[in-house]
Amino acid sequence: MVMDVPYLDEEFILAIVKDMAKVTSKLQLTLPKAIADKYGIKPGDQLEWVPAGNLLLVVPALTLARPVPARSVEERLALFRKATARQRRREAKSRRAVRPYYVMERPAKPHEIKRGWRREDLYQRGGLR
Repeated sequence: MVMDVPYLDEEFILAIVKDMAKVTSKLQLTLPKAIADKYGIKPGDQLEWVPAGNLLLVVPALTLARPVPARSVEERLALFRKATARQRRREAKSRRAVRPYYVMERPAKPHEIKRGWRREDLYQRGGLR
């Protein structure tokens, strides 16, 4: 009798049958509503079928990590040069920016001259470096 085996109770069997999909003659599957709701799958979403030994994993297409194609050394150098140029433009722009009155240069005090730096220099980007 089915009820004698603890994991084969009627509720368990109904849950399995409820979540089963049937393949049509056109090899199409209908995704059970309970599974679609649980995993947030909506009409129009794409699913990928991933073989895993004797199993098939069904994974929403956006969750799989796509391998990024490797770039050649020339492409990477070109990207680096563009980024460096952008950074230099930003730094030049910030140097031209008008400073507020409270950041304006003031004469150095004697102890600042002796040690070679002022407190304000520490708060300026690229100061003392």
